[in-house]
Amino acid sequence: MSRFVVDPDWLPFDRDPTRPTFRVPAHAVDAHCHVFGPAHRFPFAPERKYTPCDAPKESLWKLRDFLGFERNVIVQATCHGADNSALVDALADADGLARGVATVRASITDDELRGLDAAGVRGVRFNFVRRLVDALPRDTLSGIAKRVAALGWHVVIYFEAEELPEHYEFFSTLPVTVVVDHMGRPDVSRDPDGPEFGLFLRLLRENGNIWSKVSCPERLSKSGPPHYTDVVPFARRVVEEFPDRVLWGTDWPHPNMKSHMPDDGVLVDFIPQIAVSMEAQRKLLVDNPMRLYWPEERK
Repeated sequence: MSRFVVDPDWLPFDRDPTRPTFRVPAHAVDAHCHVFGPAHRFPFAPERKYTPCDAPKESLWKLRDFLGFERNVIVQATCHGADNSALVDALADADGLARGVATVRASITDDELRGLDAAGVRGVRFNFVRRLVDALPRDTLSGIAKRVAALGWHVVIYFEAEELPEHYEFFSTLPVTVVVDHMGRPDVSRDPDGPEFGLFLRLLRENGNIWSKVSCPERLSKSGPPHYTDVVPFARRVVEEFPDRVLWGTDWPHPNMKSHMPDDGVLVDFIPQIAVSMEAQRKLLVDNPMRLYWPEERK
């Protein structure tokens, strides 16, 4: 019996999604998803800002196969803090078909980093969303980035649009490949040609090492499901201008959703709205994530 009590307003993931009508290309990668617990084996962090329901690896593999994907990139959840045990356990069970993005502290040893690398971790995540984590000093983050660069890892950054001006210069100085979660969470009620989203596009134009995930329309949309039409012009713009530096993921099991719990089949059907050609779809779902997470298979 777990000692953890799920938040009373927590929305559990959809256990019976619809089958998407869009068929993803062979070898497609869900490049942004999570595992939670199970908490009786992998306790949640004392400093967490939320307590989710369990979302174990077995449920993730079932969803992967149902949606037609071959591989996953599992991003360490903030509810687990810097204890990457649940992530490593999932990677060990994936038979090489999953890679990981970890959360680490500056105190991590070189041997521990090498252990994560051997397990299949290929990046670290820096979270700047104040409602989810406590801020870390930039010099600490820079130090971590330099250390993981030696392993060939990248840095994933999560922030909200209004925070970009504050962090723009720092992001531009990171000495590794940088992947932005969910297009920096733009306000999609604004003009995609306006200054706020323009600053994000400028970040990508001026820094060839910065990539973007065009995921999570369910988090960004004001118009809502099933089509999330107000997100389309933002995501399509990124896919079309930076076709070799975009990734997509389900964000399963959709932590901290309040408005609704998305249907993962519907999210897959969102893909051809933003990547309209077969070439764009293959880059988004196969070529780009394979190049970043399985480069040894691209030689």
